[in-house]
Amino acid sequence: MSEHETVEGEGLRERVRADPWPAARWALVLACLLAVEAGALASFVTSWPWAAAFGWLGGVCHAVAAAGNALADLPTLLSRAWLDNRGYRTPDGAWHGTFMGLAPAVVWALRVALVYAYAAAVIGWCWRGYLVFRERYRYAAWTPTDDAVDRFRGHDWGRFGLVVVLAFVVLAVFAPTLGPTTVDRNIANPYDHQIAYYDGGVQTTSVGLANLRSASRGAGQNVGIGAYDRFGRFHPVGTLPSGKDLFTFMAAGARVSLFVGLLATAISAVVALALALLSAYYRGVFDLVTVLASDSVQAMPRLLVVIMLGVVLSGTWIAGVYSGALVLALVFGFWGWPGLWRAVRGPALQAVESDWVDAARSFGEGVPTLLGRHVAPFVVGYLLVYASMGIGGIMIGTAGLSYLGLGIHAPTPEWGRAVAIGQQYVVSPSWHISVLPGLAITLVVVGFNALGDGVRDAIDPRSEGDASAEAAATGGTR
Repeated sequence: MSEHETVEGEGLRERVRADPWPAARWALVLACLLAVEAGALASFVTSWPWAAAFGWLGGVCHAVAAAGNALADLPTLLSRAWLDNRGYRTPDGAWHGTFMGLAPAVVWALRVALVYAYAAAVIGWCWRGYLVFRERYRYAAWTPTDDAVDRFRGHDWGRFGLVVVLAFVVLAVFAPTLGPTTVDRNIANPYDHQIAYYDGGVQTTSVGLANLRSASRGAGQNVGIGAYDRFGRFHPVGTLPSGKDLFTFMAAGARVSLFVGLLATAISAVVALALALLSAYYRGVFDLVTVLASDSVQAMPRLLVVIMLGVVLSGTWIAGVYSGALVLALVFGFWGWPGLWRAVRGPALQAVESDWVDAARSFGEGVPTLLGRHVAPFVVGYLLVYASMGIGGIMIGTAGLSYLGLGIHAPTPEWGRAVAIGQQYVVSPSWHISVLPGLAITLVVVGFNALGDGVRDAIDPRSEGDASAEAAATGGTR
């Protein structure tokens, strides 16, 4: 026991009151870090279709977005008002209109570097907060979590997955800043915006017309990786056949994939956890009914049901949310719970039969307390492992359905649709249209599976590699 630890029985609040400065310093720095990008964080939350899906909550989110956007207008290092990569180049080689007269490629790379440096600072400071809690405010000098964290820090495959997943999440959160242009300007409403370029003099045209002359359509016309179009616009990974910037498309598509994956996984996890706890405790008829329901759901043809729901719900508000993303999230969430339930049913049964649950029952604690306080914490760790693997499977399913024209529809960007758009150009100079989004899908899915492997091995060091391979191959379900 260290000097800062207090007597047994004191809660966290009392321990913080006894030694407030470390927690206050950490909270102050975190508040400053978040305030720098409050607008970007608020716009990320309100970019998801909460307003349409949850009614009154949409008004609250819009109010937060308005306040966040006001903060986003303040001059910060990550603001487009300062790090502007729009401009034109004169015959003498000088750039005009860009940040400090730098080339658009340099300005864009600087903005990307600053965004990821900022994200690394926030993540690092959150880790610092965990260390402050462990060193200053946690009652026990050691917990099993310490060993799990140490095992994960030594798990190379798991750390690789964590880096990939964090990079993907940062791309989704800061998509408007990371893109060389914006979705509204380049994809959604290109004819509502103007662009200045040099052609014997400074000329202006609409972004839509500029896109038509910047299309990637094979050997005859192509704007490839790291190229400038004739209007002086930099395209980090080239353009689409419509001339729209591919990186902006992929960054916005990351938000859609993250929305579908997180919402579907949350639905599956909540249902699976509830049924696992109840079936493990009551067993008998309840467990049998749950098994039959699980088998029935898994026996349904998922693709046919998705097609049916697409037809039945077409024209309704739910089909219009994110151009069908909410429908996909609900469908994947409904089909995902049987796999998660089977994965955590065993640990739930083991926990219910444990001595600590028997002791709590002997003290007269009710079923909600037994399951929520003594069984659920034992199961949640396993649930997180398989849920993280399941997100990869959901992303593959979303991309596959969009590739077939059954998932996310235009104009909402989605990686699978980019693969479909560029498939006819794979063997041409415009190969980047299909190949790069396909590689991105593969990398992110592998990252989620690797993270799940690392978390599983950290929680249960007795786990075997064969089980890891099986789980990864099936998208996290067994």
